[in-house]
Amino acid sequence: MSPQTQTDRSTESKSQQAYRFIRTRIDDGRYVPGYRLVLGAIARELDVSVVPVREAIRLLEAEGLVTFERNVGAQVALIKETEYLHTMETLALVEGAATALSAPFISADHIARAREINERMRRTLDDFEPTRFTELNLEFHAVLFEECPNPHILDLVHRGWNRMTVLRDSSFSFVPGRAHESVEEHERILALIEQGADALEIELAARRHRTATLDAVLAAQSRHPLPAP
Repeated sequence: MSPQTQTDRSTESKSQQAYRFIRTRIDDGRYVPGYRLVLGAIARELDVSVVPVREAIRLLEAEGLVTFERNVGAQVALIKETEYLHTMETLALVEGAATALSAPFISADHIARAREINERMRRTLDDFEPTRFTELNLEFHAVLFEECPNPHILDLVHRGWNRMTVLRDSSFSFVPGRAHESVEEHERILALIEQGADALEIELAARRHRTATLDAVLAAQSRHPLPAP
């Protein structure tokens, strides 16, 4: 740790330390949407009283990252349905197009690399880590869309994935069963590309793959809606 970092931490208030502690874990996916924030447990981990933790929770609640429900307590906010819907719908369209446009430029090496990543995803299913699975998922899809010759479409794909990061999304933490289906769908997309399938068929398969995750998340969220403001 640098002297500057030590100085920065020493000048932080306890509530700021608690805020940074919780915010980091929300951002990196350790505290997934719906995760219950137990003030006493966090306070013990930080070796502080619950007062600064409560202050940090209030700040995070004001930012929309945490919700508070009577008789339930504080929890990491679930994905905002409308924002998630619009982002995923857009990503389905542009990533589907990018994958189809990339297909003529996908070599046997690309296919082999994508299959190797997909196999690593398959191996994570037994001891499931949603954040790691999501990282591998992006690696897999990047192999298939990065050869897109249209830079404007590719830019929109990158924006969509970046937006999902801002939403703190690991969809698979919310609907872990979807991960098994996703791995199988990856193989079907690869098979279409290998077979030299029509571009529209590849585009629709990639689009359906994305919207299937969207549908699963929205169905799960409808069973566990956000508390009323």
